Amino acid sequence: MKLFHQITYFLLSLLKKWTSFLSPKTRYRFANRLAGIIYRYIPVRQDLAHKNIKIALPEWSHERVEKTIKNTYQFFTHNFVQFLAFPKSWEGVKLNASGIKLLDNSLEQKKGIIMISAHFGTWELFVKWVGNYWHNCVGVVHRQNNRGADRFAREQRELCGVKHIFRKEPIEKMYNVLSQNGIFCLVSDQDAKNTGVFVDFFGKPASTHKGAALFHMKTKSPIIFGVCIQTGFQQYQVEFLPVIPKSQTIKDITQAYTSILEKIVRQHPEQYFWFHRRWKTKPISE
Repeated sequence: MKLFHQITYFLLSLLKKWTSFLSPKTRYRFANRLAGIIYRYIPVRQDLAHKNIKIALPEWSHERVEKTIKNTYQFFTHNFVQFLAFPKSWEGVKLNASGIKLLDNSLEQKKGIIMISAHFGTWELFVKWVGNYWHNCVGVVHRQNNRGADRFAREQRELCGVKHIFRKEPIEKMYNVLSQNGIFCLVSDQDAKNTGVFVDFFGKPASTHKGAALFHMKTKSPIIFGVCIQTGFQQYQVEFLPVIPKSQTIKDITQAYTSILEKIVRQHPEQYFWFHRRWKTKPISE
């Protein structure tokens, strides 16, 4: 590991110790102040977020868009601070869940579950809930260039028993999770460039990864969409919804869970990560 990466890991570990000593309210206040500084003085991709919201919700006023962006900064900054403080920040958190019967019935099929989520809500707490619920839970992640940050993030997530497979590892590892009746987690809401399938997202074609659909078509493993929504201070709602496509085609399968995500984002827009270039790739016809 490079020296800079080692320093990164060391600093993140120090931040973990410091934030773990703070009370939940103090962490929240600190996160809000930090979010305010970032919003005003480090507006990375703020213009992109503004553009994305206007694409998705063109009827919104400029004031409403700006308020949502500011709230999004606060939401995800607080998420990050909470993530740093794992497992201490789990204390006092109330996690309610709906759709548990759907999980149980799906696992009874002995084909595993393809769990689709998105860069929405408190996905780190979502990982914790699923990892605690089922002994064999594996998520596909992208290895970060900074090995120190990558190691820290992996260690934090593995505190609740979740394992990792990196995207470029042999695909057999991924199929093995399903064959062993595991929960195979995929985050599928980013631009997939020219290798994706175009589906409707807020009325505009968005290139979306085919992986979930391909795994489902080959294994017949049930697909479930899951998220963790913040409903109040220290209060969260984990939701599991069935993905029911119109047909067993890649496009219809992908459209089915993308439509679920859109509906949830409309309900809680400040909890969606608007900073991705979601509509970057254009259909050839455009």
